[in-house]
Amino acid sequence: MPDLWTDPESDPRTYDNPQGEKATYQEYLTNYRLTLRMKGEGLSAEQLALRSVPPSNLSLLGLVRHMAAVEHSWFQRVAQATGEKPIYWTPDDRDHDFNGAVGDDETVEDAFSTWQREITKADEWFASVPEADLGRELSRPDGDVVSIRDMVVHMIEEYARHCGHADLLRECIDGRTGQ
Repeated sequence: MPDLWTDPESDPRTYDNPQGEKATYQEYLTNYRLTLRMKGEGLSAEQLALRSVPPSNLSLLGLVRHMAAVEHSWFQRVAQATGEKPIYWTPDDRDHDFNGAVGDDETVEDAFSTWQREITKADEWFASVPEADLGRELSRPDGDVVSIRDMVVHMIEEYARHCGHADLLRECIDGRTGQ
């Protein structure tokens, strides 16, 4: 099917009609993570770091770094209250996740391995949460509170928005569009 991003038989995403609230969240989150990964497949470091349109600093590599930072912030700093400092962020450059997304192999390797590490840690933590605890409140570093449910839905929303950006970025790089 030449007009599809990937052949349906080799698409790693699942659409299994999950049973239960937690399983539904996990499937959507996993599918969006896979979608973002797929949008960067087959591109060089330079292509991954290409900016969208001036003055934006948006790039596919920046999105991967940003989502690593978001995963870390919500699942480590908020959900597990690790006290860790934010990643890909500095006090004088709040957009370091995007600004530091330069087109070299070392930066690409770091971004994708950091993102995968944060996903693995997040999935391990979420797997340990009983479905009955999805309403449990968590304290954010700024003192606000958020339920586990709201945090995970926010993560799905964050990925959905950025996968839309990734679609447009990829189309600008090589014309490729699709699911």
